[in-house]
Amino acid sequence: MDPRSTGVAGTCVNVGCVPKKLMHQAALLGQALTDSRKFGWECSQQVKHNWETMTEAIQKHVGSLNRSYQRALREKAVAYVNSYGEFVEHHKIKATNGKGQETYYTAAKFVIATGERPRYLGIQGDKEYCITSDDFFSLPYCPGATLVVGASSVALECAGFLAGLGLEVTVMVSSQLLRGFDQEMAEKVASSMQQLGVRFLRKFVPVEVQQLEKGSPGKLKVVAKSTEGTEIIEGLYNTVLLAIGRDSCTKKIGLEKIGVKVNEKTGKIPVNDVEQSSVPYVYAVGDVVEGQPELTPVAVQAGRLLARRLFGGRLEKCDYINAPTVVFTPLEYGCCGYAEEKAVEVYRKENLEVRRCDCGMFRPSLLIHGSGDRISRPWTEGRRDHPRICSRHEMWAHEAAAGRHHWDPPHVCTGVHHPGDHEVIGAGHHAEGLLRLSRCCRFPCPAPVSVKTACSRVSPGTASGQGGGTAAVPSTRLADGEGQPRCVLDVLARSRQVSQD
Repeated sequence: MDPRSTGVAGTCVNVGCVPKKLMHQAALLGQALTDSRKFGWECSQQVKHNWETMTEAIQKHVGSLNRSYQRALREKAVAYVNSYGEFVEHHKIKATNGKGQETYYTAAKFVIATGERPRYLGIQGDKEYCITSDDFFSLPYCPGATLVVGASSVALECAGFLAGLGLEVTVMVSSQLLRGFDQEMAEKVASSMQQLGVRFLRKFVPVEVQQLEKGSPGKLKVVAKSTEGTEIIEGLYNTVLLAIGRDSCTKKIGLEKIGVKVNEKTGKIPVNDVEQSSVPYVYAVGDVVEGQPELTPVAVQAGRLLARRLFGGRLEKCDYINAPTVVFTPLEYGCCGYAEEKAVEVYRKENLEVRRCDCGMFRPSLLIHGSGDRISRPWTEGRRDHPRICSRHEMWAHEAAAGRHHWDPPHVCTGVHHPGDHEVIGAGHHAEGLLRLSRCCRFPCPAPVSVKTACSRVSPGTASGQGGGTAAVPSTRLADGEGQPRCVLDVLARSRQVSQD
């Protein structure tokens, strides 16, 4: 292990999913407090947000998770070595701890799961004055007016909940938003953020960051250049957050000494379908693997199945196809399967039929403020030979969201996914539930088609099964009866009869 790492359990627990979801929830609670006045709640004092209180609580929670993982390791008699590992020869590594003490270990098999670290711009002042997501979630002071550089999911998520906390936020984007995601949906996300006051600077990149005043926060001047011309702009901010991507931690760990092939450009490790690298006794899982989704649940599943194959006599391989994911922006966006652009690339435009429908939805916080804007939920459906290849999009604000999913079921089924108390209810959990549903029902998947889900907020334990799981239930059990959540899932079959509710 690298002693410079963020802590036991890696990025997700320490500087990723867990603190991100908690900050996202903090922003949603603030909006709920504002909306509550229109529903009759009378607040005698002005509600304010305390950044220090929030970050302290988040870090305490992260610390408790660190301790629970360490306890689990001890209970399983796993030796935890907090040192920097480096291959020195075949089947042998050198581990150097924080005091410079070296220890050597040998093993028959090795698993590389070193993850990634935030990337810097490589311009004057970036490392001196900018912060990254590794710093952001434990920042001891309120960042104030913030410039977020980047268009990744991390960039938009951080910008979203900073705006939700009432801060001035600007997002600087060099090219397209949410690269790799459906671009129509990405623009919907951006539009919803602009309604919250987030300002977007398109087609600009920073070329210099200067410190004008020291402080917590201080004052920074950012000089940026257009990517389409010679225009130069300047802006003043309290904090500059870089979210332009991450680099794999595969350098300086001696992989070249034992012959493990690494992509020179990305630093990622090519593996086969059993996570085996070019060196038979070296395996890799997680974000360092080339061509696989950079998602924590995917890495966890891959590692679990790898351990079972190596030491449990099992044969099951990790299925990387159609892994659901979510962007926790204020308007949550969950998706699974191909973006429309990718579907065109894979199946060609002439083999796809695309339909879109803007449907209104009941959202009290919009209605009570007298807004005429309704959040639309566009969707697409595609075809190859006959209605088999489909994609459909849905985005819901606050209460729930579901994504575009690709399956090929022969008939219609329904399902419910209900997260546990510790999770934020939103797009990702419903997307995950839909994926699990397909596995539970053992749908044949020779080619992807779509499912559509429409979910209201579901309380844990209200459907069959316990909170924190996924239940596949017959459609007759999802009527609006007592004790049943209002949740409907339409799985598009070969027939063209599609529910558009």
